Amino acid sequence: MFGSGPDTGHGNSGVSGPLLIPMRFVWPYGGRRVFLSGSFTRWLEHIPMSPMEGCPTVFQVICSLSPGYHQFKFFVDGEWRHDEHQPFVNDNYGIVNTIFIAREPNLVAPSFSPETPGRSNMDVDDAFVSSEPVPTVSDADLEASRNRVSAFLSRHTAYELLAESGKVIALDVNIAVKQAFHILYEQGIPVAPLWDSCKGQFVGVLSALDFILILRELGNHGSNLTEEELETHTISAWKEGKVYLGRQIDGNARSYPRCLVQAGPYDSLKDVALKILKSKVATVPIMHSTSQDGSFPQLLHLATLSEILKCICRHFKHSASSLPILQQPICSIPLGTWVPNIGEPNGRPLAMLRPNATLGAALSLLIQAEVSSIPIVDENDSLLDIYSRSDITALAKDKAYAQIHLDEMSVHQALQLGQDANFFNGQRCQMCLGSDTLHKVMERLANPGVRRLVIVEAGTKRVEGIVSLSDVFRFLLGV
Repeated sequence: MFGSGPDTGHGNSGVSGPLLIPMRFVWPYGGRRVFLSGSFTRWLEHIPMSPMEGCPTVFQVICSLSPGYHQFKFFVDGEWRHDEHQPFVNDNYGIVNTIFIAREPNLVAPSFSPETPGRSNMDVDDAFVSSEPVPTVSDADLEASRNRVSAFLSRHTAYELLAESGKVIALDVNIAVKQAFHILYEQGIPVAPLWDSCKGQFVGVLSALDFILILRELGNHGSNLTEEELETHTISAWKEGKVYLGRQIDGNARSYPRCLVQAGPYDSLKDVALKILKSKVATVPIMHSTSQDGSFPQLLHLATLSEILKCICRHFKHSASSLPILQQPICSIPLGTWVPNIGEPNGRPLAMLRPNATLGAALSLLIQAEVSSIPIVDENDSLLDIYSRSDITALAKDKAYAQIHLDEMSVHQALQLGQDANFFNGQRCQMCLGSDTLHKVMERLANPGVRRLVIVEAGTKRVEGIVSLSDVFRFLLGV
């Protein structure tokens, strides 16, 4: 594509002598083979970029460049690409990214978004500090965007979420917890509705949180967890004691809801989303009954925020301009939970753990912090893995729950038990950058199996925050 040309990086720098400054280039958008080329190689050399350890979709390379103005571009799987999130220009070589390196590295000052004081606008890497301010959206545009999303969700119903074919798994309340434990693991599902044949109704759901509470309760009693102990606990017996147990474990003495949160096929998608958000559940069963008293209903589907978000992305795919907020970088809007900046008042701490932390500590943090997942980081707070509530079902593999002690097994060991579960496109940890647009984050979260994205710093993978499906819907609906 590129022929030889003037070395714009060296020729325009006006700097004599061999002063070179190491700069890190990052391509965070995946590929099989990625190369870097630019004015600093006279567009003749393709510099191979290497995937980061533990993050195969992020490629990087460090080059020593002279101070001055440089142009560069990426060669990804045989195709020339530029990074739309970095400064770029259109010149004789097409669209190319640009970077200006001051004579002293510390003269390159980051720019900050007014909405997030102190946080760098350039999250891909410190080497690529954006010289352009983050675009801001007016209150009017924000309100207009929210109204359009709300109107769309109000016009469409849960019936549209139903697949042409598929299965929905429900559990009888009289089966043993141990058996239910195995079913959730074998079917790869985190939650299942509960059927009471005596009442002829669905009476609740069994989720990964139930198993977390069971394991902690048995551990608190000082007994070693055995298969026989789980055998004696039916789902019905467990549910009857759950409110009392919840008051013991939850410092706020919060009562767990007894009634089942459900929706009908003709309820609007907005109503379904709001039920999920207000009840703090992962899914809402879609049910239909032909009888007036609602007995013996049909379980049609388990609705999730991911499915509803996919509908939003599909509808606005070709009319993104009607939603100005979609092009906002997530670092510039009140979305997700972020690591508080130094001196930032009342910042909600982001729960993180080291891999050598005990499984008991991880389960306690999941409950106390009221979160569904915890990033696992190294001593530099760089992302290694993530432990989620649903990972607890991996203890059903080879009946591991009968041999483990919560305060002796590490989080790393627990994750190894379930290393074949909770993968999407071969990755457990789904990541994004603070500079990614809301639209890009929504498309990632709309994929099945993805409930959250860990916000990392490109190059170091240092955790900067986390954004979940619930965060996105709270922002879009203004709740």
